[in-house]
Amino acid sequence: MAARPAPRSRPRTLLREARSPATLLLLALIAVVGVPLVIVLTPENHVAVFGQDVGVGARVPPLSLSGPAQIAQIGNAEFDLTGVQVWGPIRPRLSIGPLTRPADNSPLLGPHTVDGADTAVRTLGEGFATWYLWGAAGIVLVALLGSALTATARLLLAMHRARSRGRRGVHWDDLAGPIGRMTVVAVTASVLLWAGAGVAALHGTLTGLGRVTSLTDLVGAATITPSPVGPPVTGVAGAVIGDSRAARVGGPVLRGDDGTVDPDDRACDRSTDSTAAQLGQLRGEGVVNLACAGASVTAGLRGPQLRAGRTIDPQVGRLKQVRGLQWVVVAIGPNDLAWQDFLLYCYGLATCDDRLSDGEFEARLATFARDVGALFGDLDALPGRPRVVVALSYDPFPARVDPGCPDMRGPAGAPGLDQEKIDLLAERNRRLNDVLSDGAARVGFDTAAPHLTPLCAPDRARTAPDLMGLDTPDPFHPTAIGSLRMAAAVAAALASPRPDTTAAPPTGGG
Repeated sequence: MAARPAPRSRPRTLLREARSPATLLLLALIAVVGVPLVIVLTPENHVAVFGQDVGVGARVPPLSLSGPAQIAQIGNAEFDLTGVQVWGPIRPRLSIGPLTRPADNSPLLGPHTVDGADTAVRTLGEGFATWYLWGAAGIVLVALLGSALTATARLLLAMHRARSRGRRGVHWDDLAGPIGRMTVVAVTASVLLWAGAGVAALHGTLTGLGRVTSLTDLVGAATITPSPVGPPVTGVAGAVIGDSRAARVGGPVLRGDDGTVDPDDRACDRSTDSTAAQLGQLRGEGVVNLACAGASVTAGLRGPQLRAGRTIDPQVGRLKQVRGLQWVVVAIGPNDLAWQDFLLYCYGLATCDDRLSDGEFEARLATFARDVGALFGDLDALPGRPRVVVALSYDPFPARVDPGCPDMRGPAGAPGLDQEKIDLLAERNRRLNDVLSDGAARVGFDTAAPHLTPLCAPDRARTAPDLMGLDTPDPFHPTAIGSLRMAAAVAAALASPRPDTTAAPPTGGG
């Protein structure tokens, strides 16, 4: 009786199968097509980081051995996170936006280290790990499907060869072993490929994210401060930067000692009874007025502003040319939120608390919080570290609506304001001030809350109104009396002891 051949060891048969043309082709297809397909089809895993909803996944790998992770902001272009470099095909991708303002504003207030950075990195790592495990299941499925398709092709090819050689058919036992071994090789190789790429991706991701301390770091926002611009300014103790409230639009035009009007002063509507002028009289010091009507953080304070056909230099750049500066007052906010849009919306419609306008307000407030962080960083780094006072935004409306007041009714034919609209506008103004006050506290700035008599409020002292009404060219802006009250609030803040900048930042907010 002839001896039966000794069975081949399983590892050797698997190794031999791995070198077969069909299996090599299958492995190449899995690596070149399967992995990118899994990356594309595996849904993002959403986590909460710095108060924002962040989708964690992977980008379609470019044809390179290594590359950066990627971030995509809704409503903005995709760009690379150059600080997160990854070897292999799995390059993380984060999607974020629209930004929402968290309770304490901390994530959006610039590149400074904030509490919770370690937690944020850990959350992102866990989110990526969850996505990666779903992808591992997907790569196994791809290997099984690829093996099934390859097995079908091998079976058809074997049947074709059998017919061409005159055989009656192909016995399944002749192919079951090779197909089974091919499937084992394909699944094993796919898992090992995915595991190796995952280890490389996780290492590169955690290494890069280890340097993240804020949302600014994460999205790579620019932190370039404005350069000094304009001639040096001497002989003043303080300066005022900001918008039309600080410039006091509508007041007497500011003139020089020779009676002429500077073109920038005219374009910016700077008046003789501005906050800067009133502060100079109250404190007996020289004060330079750099505020400009229509200014926002990005277009006016940190960047140039086009006003009345003139390009006005960045106010922070001008501020850096003031020699011996002791204190700075900043009044900003309504223009950044395009506050006039919400006023017109509430005056012109029966209701203005719909989800569309609320979502727009949230988006603008989040962007403003980020911009304020950059601005406060600029002011905190000024030469000589002058004292900074942030003037909060006043509420132009009374707590209770007066239907008989013309400033409540608005233009003819408009629904005007009611109690719900007044409450909504007051709440949004409060949230604007929360961003300013929380940001100021984090860098050790003072705040001043001007108490101006609102529109339609009874004038018990029978003095001129603090605010201009709808029948004036510049409604809701302070009058000369209102400007004096703003200056008095700032002067009181400057007269108080300087805050302790070593204290821990607040953890709560509006």
